[in-house]
Amino acid sequence: MELLGIHHVSILTGMAERNYQFYTKVLGMRLIKKTVNQDDTTSYHLFYGDAEGNPGTDLTFFDIPHLGTGVPGASSISSTSLRVKTTAALQFWKKRFEEKDVEHDEIIERAGRQTLAFRDQEGTRLILVAEDGEVGVPWPQEEIPSEHAIVGLGAVTLTVNDPTLTVRVLTEVMGFRNVGRYPSLAGDFAPIEVYATGEGGIGAEVHVEARPDLDRERLGRGGVHHVAFRVPNSEEYEKWVERLNAHHLPNSGKVDRHYFQALYFREPNHILFELSTDTPGFATDESVETLGETLALPPFLEPKRAAIEARLRPLEI
Repeated sequence: MELLGIHHVSILTGMAERNYQFYTKVLGMRLIKKTVNQDDTTSYHLFYGDAEGNPGTDLTFFDIPHLGTGVPGASSISSTSLRVKTTAALQFWKKRFEEKDVEHDEIIERAGRQTLAFRDQEGTRLILVAEDGEVGVPWPQEEIPSEHAIVGLGAVTLTVNDPTLTVRVLTEVMGFRNVGRYPSLAGDFAPIEVYATGEGGIGAEVHVEARPDLDRERLGRGGVHHVAFRVPNSEEYEKWVERLNAHHLPNSGKVDRHYFQALYFREPNHILFELSTDTPGFATDESVETLGETLALPPFLEPKRAAIEARLRPLEI
């Protein structure tokens, strides 16, 4: 029983239209699902990924228009990385960010890989990382050559005051293993520890940063709501439900999101984790060719479509 890597990362936005423009027109990702937050159907839930909506390639955003700006801190998913294939791709993106006035840093090494940190219009902290491993399918874009395209998710960084209990859950419950470390970029702090699952590689890593000096994060727009990890199928999902309960970890119990089965729990530093199945996938109610073109609702919400659409603000994208 082994997690395959990162399934998706969910982030908060207060302006869905600008969010769509940035992630599709600037970053070249595909809108693969336009749906609603199943726990609050007055809010859009947008999914961006590769050309086919493969697991391990998608960022998702809950649109909450009146949400305040977040304040970074501890007990947070402080950065999310996106994979490109080569260092040459990072040079392409650095130039593109300069042309598009995207806030970004210089290309530096993290964990033995070349990386380029940048922020979206709401301050979401993102990192492009060069690693030519298993990748998704680029979404064709006139301005972005396929060899430089974003092809999947990379590691997330967990920033906590004391990592001891977080690491215990990662290793003893979730099966991660320590595979290295690299110097903190924030000053004279402990090295950032790298943990991997499955076959490893950037798409299967969690980086743990100890920052005892920080206050707790105040989550708002631009902040990461949760990270989900890949469970290959329903059979293993059932075993994970049993495993969390055996370790006495409070959790959501089984949640059917239609596109995947989900299981939510908070690790000891209060960061929200999700375990999500690779199956059945996003092409259950739309063809791969038409992903993201219409408002998709899971079957249990379909009878309420008229009421849901009446409460949603128009989304011009």
